[in-house]
Amino acid sequence: MQVFERYVSPHECLAFAFEVLLISGSLVVVFLLQEPNAGSLALVGKVLLAGGLCQLSLYYHDFYDLRLAPSLRDQLLRLIQAAGASCVVLGLLYLLVPAVALQSRAVLVALTVLTFAVFCWRLLFNHLMRTSPLVENILVVGTGSAPRAVAHELVSRHSWSHKVVGFVGDVAGIEDDPDRLPLLGGVRDILPIVASEHIHRIVVGLPDGRMRLPVRQLVDAKLSGVAVEDASAAYERLTGQLLLEDLKLSQMVFAERFNVSRRRRLVKRAWDLTFSTIGLVLAAPLFALTALAVWAASGRPVLYRQERVGQNGRMFALYKFRSMRRDAETNGPVWASAQDSRVTPIGRFIRMTRLDELPQLWNVLKGDMSFVGPRPERPVFVNALARENAFYHLRHAVKPGITGWAQVRYRYADSVESALEKLRYDLYYVKHLSVAFDLTIVVDTVKTILFRMGSH
Repeated sequence: MQVFERYVSPHECLAFAFEVLLISGSLVVVFLLQEPNAGSLALVGKVLLAGGLCQLSLYYHDFYDLRLAPSLRDQLLRLIQAAGASCVVLGLLYLLVPAVALQSRAVLVALTVLTFAVFCWRLLFNHLMRTSPLVENILVVGTGSAPRAVAHELVSRHSWSHKVVGFVGDVAGIEDDPDRLPLLGGVRDILPIVASEHIHRIVVGLPDGRMRLPVRQLVDAKLSGVAVEDASAAYERLTGQLLLEDLKLSQMVFAERFNVSRRRRLVKRAWDLTFSTIGLVLAAPLFALTALAVWAASGRPVLYRQERVGQNGRMFALYKFRSMRRDAETNGPVWASAQDSRVTPIGRFIRMTRLDELPQLWNVLKGDMSFVGPRPERPVFVNALARENAFYHLRHAVKPGITGWAQVRYRYADSVESALEKLRYDLYYVKHLSVAFDLTIVVDTVKTILFRMGSH
């Protein structure tokens, strides 16, 4: 299913929903026992706040990412770390805002109870997910690059929720399958295979052409209760990327999702104006401290001004706190890397914490950028990337952002190849543009900064 433009598996929803009940229930029971005379409305508000922080901490510790398939020991470790982080954050919050504080002893008891309750639930959940009735058997129709990419993605996730049974299609192309999945037959054998292998979902990736598509078999399978899905759609759902190798301009013309409407632009601009203004005011002390640190470490200039490509290919001046040596580009523009030797010691810190991006709040206020969007690239790199991929210009359909979907999902882009890999995420973002999606990316950006993941 899709939540805020992000695909979430039913198993992840089940785990999350039940843990919401467990955490809220544990907090309510403990606080009622500890504070029997507390007002019901006040208690509900405090419980919601504490429970929300606990859920956020679990999310930040990847407790809900079932694709990782962690061991029981890892799950327990993540749970304890999340509970400890929740305790620290709640303690700091209660010091700053005493009105929302709960009794400290009650908080500690509640965190202990909910940790035990959630761990016991995960033991049961892990057992249930391994039972055959809840495992989705998947049949892949076709042996081309698109269906094999989907099959590889499914296999590499090691998820309990599904099992790729094998392929049906031509022998050609199956020999170099890295996952060594079996070829079960031809397209005419789909219905017998569906029955014998207890198939729940069929992923179809055959080339265009009605003569090759086994329409009758697929319709019969669908009417019998089997889900039928296009390979590109499956890849998009699984990865949060677009499968560029199978992308066609005709698909984008008729796709409902590729529609950056006027209303969405206005709502996004109002959101950007509001929060860039607030951000510039609240971040003023950080501006001063960062500027002073850069000046003390490597002198002037403190700010770095660089031409970037914005919405619809329009050039604009991007501002950052300087994090590299002043002679960093004596020999011309080059790709920056995660461990770039040109970065100064203070520059490494401000890049890691994203403090170097603070001046871009001014770019957002001016309208050159948005809070969330594809990262703006330099013209020389844009020209090179556009020559490599005909769809590259589509990322300029929206304003570039301080952070973005590619930034929180992929590593540092330091080459043409990695930049084109990030393009898959950028085009997914363009397709699914919404304020709700932006908010989830902002939440993930905080996670990226805290745990030093992702790209800059």
